[in-house]
Amino acid sequence: MSKPSLTSLALLMIPLMTCPGARAGAPDGLPSGDALVKTVNDLDTKVFDAYNTCDLDTFGKYFDANVEFYHDKGGLMTTREAVVDATRKNICHKVRRELVGKLEVYPIKDFGAIEAGTHRFCAIGSKTCQGQGKFLHIWRYKDGQWQMTRVVSYDHRSIENPIK
Repeated sequence: MSKPSLTSLALLMIPLMTCPGARAGAPDGLPSGDALVKTVNDLDTKVFDAYNTCDLDTFGKYFDANVEFYHDKGGLMTTREAVVDATRKNICHKVRRELVGKLEVYPIKDFGAIEAGTHRFCAIGSKTCQGQGKFLHIWRYKDGQWQMTRVVSYDHRSIENPIK
């Protein structure tokens, strides 16, 4: 087996050097500790208030233009427009989202935060919730603005005993 050349090793390093999280220095104003947890909780509230009220202009602003949104039932979306359009078609005036329990928030050095949790979905006009799923959001803080760059929405299932 031959040893890799310096050129091939250098090529392997390019993705690491160009990754947004690999840049030096923390972005100005990036909170930490309890302040980060509060910030991400506030972001979650704001993005899903927009989702629940079908305020798609506000909702869309929380996503990077080239977001990667992985949904176990819906597949992959790779643009903000696709996420907003899917929300318009499948969610607006049909379903509301409710957070279940507390969010988990973890810092990403020099980038932003990871948000993880569980949420349920309830039919508009109904006091029962029929579905539940888990989520993972990767938030980037850049130029004073928070946006999701990656979303993983998974483990969607019916609630056996709908919550009333």
